[in-house]
Amino acid sequence: MAVLNPNEIMFTAFEPKVQNRFILYVDGIPSYLVKGMGAISLTQTAVALNHINVQRYVKGKTIWNTVTFTLFEAITPAGSQQVMEWVRQSHESLTGRDGYAAFYKKDITFYLLGPVGDKIEQWTLKGAFITSANFGELDWASNDPVSIELTLAYDYAILEY
Repeated sequence: MAVLNPNEIMFTAFEPKVQNRFILYVDGIPSYLVKGMGAISLTQTAVALNHINVQRYVKGKTIWNTVTFTLFEAITPAGSQQVMEWVRQSHESLTGRDGYAAFYKKDITFYLLGPVGDKIEQWTLKGAFITSANFGELDWASNDPVSIELTLAYDYAILEY
C-alpha cells in the first residue's frame, strides 16, 4: 500500500522567478539604462580517452559563453558615451593604442529580484569586457527608441546565492 506524504498532496507555496525582475550593476553605466540581458551559459568540452577498443570521456575545458546586454540610449546621460568610455579603456581609436586588462576588465554584478524587490539571487561576472557593440539603428519611419546592443566576454561567473 502506498503511503501519502502530506508535503506532496497539500498546497505548497510557489513563486517563480520572472524575467523582468533584475537589476544590473556595471561600473560607469547607470542601472536604469539596462533594458535586458541574455542568459549566463557555459559549455564543458569532452576529452576522449582511447584505450584498446574502448573510448571513454572525461571533462575538458569549461568555456563561459558570451552574454549580450541591451541598453536604452538616453539623451542624457548618453548610453553611447558610457559604452565608449569603457571601449576606450581597451582600445583608443585615435592612436590605435590598446589598454591593459587591469583597466578594461570589470566585474559585473546582477541580482534577480523577488516580488517585493528583495534580492533573491546574485551573480558576479569576473573579468568582463566588451567584444562587440552595436549602437542601434535609425529609421525615419519608426518611433521606436534607440537601443545599444553589447556582447561581453568574461572569465567566469559566480552564483553567490
